[in-house]
Amino acid sequence: MKVYVQSVNFNADKDLIDFVEKKVNSLEKFYDKIVDSEVFLKVQQTSEKENKNVEIKINVPGNDIVVKKQGKTFEEGTMLAVDSLKRQLAKKKEKIRVK
Repeated sequence: MKVYVQSVNFNADKDLIDFVEKKVNSLEKFYDKIVDSEVFLKVQQTSEKENKNVEIKINVPGNDIVVKKQGKTFEEGTMLAVDSLKRQLAKKKEKIRVK
């Protein structure tokens, strides 16, 4: 699966991009019809510690699944988003199996 990573308002280092790609690619185990995915990493200019936003959009036939999560680090946000996507993809697969 192709993973497009975009960092908004900052330059992401190679380690962060590799981490995100690895985590998003692990979603293929849960749903094999994923076309590609887009990941947006954003830093909000606030005084809060949890100012790192991770938005993951998974393109699957029929519709797209979008998850937005916020955390202290991009790694934390990515893990939260991927966990949420795992549940959604499992639900989607179950619905298809029931039909």
